Amino acid sequence: MPRPKLELADIFRTHGPAWRRANAGHVRLTQLKVMSAIEACRTEALGGHVAGCANCGHQHIAYNSCKNRHCPKCQGPAARDWMAARAEDLLPVEYFHVVFTLPAEIAQIAYWNKKAVYDLLFRASAETVMTIAADPKRLGARLGMTAVLHTWGSALTHHPHIHMIVPGGGLSPDGTRWIACKPGFFLHVRVLSRLFRRLCLEGLIALHRAGDLAFFGDLAGLAESAAFAAWLAPFRKSEWVVYAKPPFGGPEAVLAYLSRYTHRIAISNSRLLSADAGTVAFRWKDYRIKQGDRQKVMRLATDEFIRRFLIHVLPDGFHRIRHYGLLASANRKANIAKIRALLGVPQPAAAPKTAAEPAPLSLREPCPCCGAQMRIIEIFRHGQTPRSRAPPREQAA
Repeated sequence: MPRPKLELADIFRTHGPAWRRANAGHVRLTQLKVMSAIEACRTEALGGHVAGCANCGHQHIAYNSCKNRHCPKCQGPAARDWMAARAEDLLPVEYFHVVFTLPAEIAQIAYWNKKAVYDLLFRASAETVMTIAADPKRLGARLGMTAVLHTWGSALTHHPHIHMIVPGGGLSPDGTRWIACKPGFFLHVRVLSRLFRRLCLEGLIALHRAGDLAFFGDLAGLAESAAFAAWLAPFRKSEWVVYAKPPFGGPEAVLAYLSRYTHRIAISNSRLLSADAGTVAFRWKDYRIKQGDRQKVMRLATDEFIRRFLIHVLPDGFHRIRHYGLLASANRKANIAKIRALLGVPQPAAAPKTAAEPAPLSLREPCPCCGAQMRIIEIFRHGQTPRSRAPPREQAA
């Protein structure tokens, strides 16, 4: 795949130092680390390896990736690895995509309290689906689901929401039957929305009482309990956005779709158009347009572009992909095996164990000259010069 003409790393390397000086004391260490990782990704700063083709003798140097979850260059391989690891979890049933979104005003609280409110968003959305599905009047089943947090809109604005992928059915309360959803229908969106609203509001009040919320600027007055309760009151009657999309075409399509969501970041390199000291231009999609071409070009001041990207850096150790119910990690394998047995689907064949010697380290990508496998013939660290020097024109970016 050809290297994009403009990358986020280029913007950070060129304009990042001035931005950091101008915002000294107002940037979290986590955000600074992300900037540094993206700047160093696939450069000499991280070392690398020399790969050689045993067939035609072609060699090239490839520099190491930073593997930071916010780096646009590192998410493609991570998504492929994640998809391969999850392939055995697929079930031959319909899958549904449900989206839970915080109101814009409450998202302002999340802006200053990311870990507390994002955790609440995960808990409330998962509990909503499991509670409604367990109701005998609805489905009467125990479900499993995978939830992914996104915090951005297409224009890099702060827009926290959960993408949830749910199999269309679950186990009966006694675990002896598979109860399927009606074809093409999951659960009533309005019912989901109202319970989600109540759980979020109750959770916000509990966080406030525990002293786990901080308020700044125009919201500083909400630190008082009475003021916070009064501010939340109108949200008890407003409509909260919960959206259920139609079922996917098949389990394989689900996994490919979900892997794109799990490893998506605020902006990809392919959306960047131009950048200079004054302005960054990028493509975005205007979802307010119901029909016609939604694709537009947005131009932001360079310092504002960097600020918007960095507001989506998650707290250290925060898990943005979570599994609940039947798909929770502790019992996932046993639950999936049980469901497969109830559905009459054969269990996936286990990979044979061999005592063969480990194969030489090789690359995922084939030789660009002849298509044969590329093997790593030398590894070098930062500051080291490879003994097997590939021609400069063949060095990987």
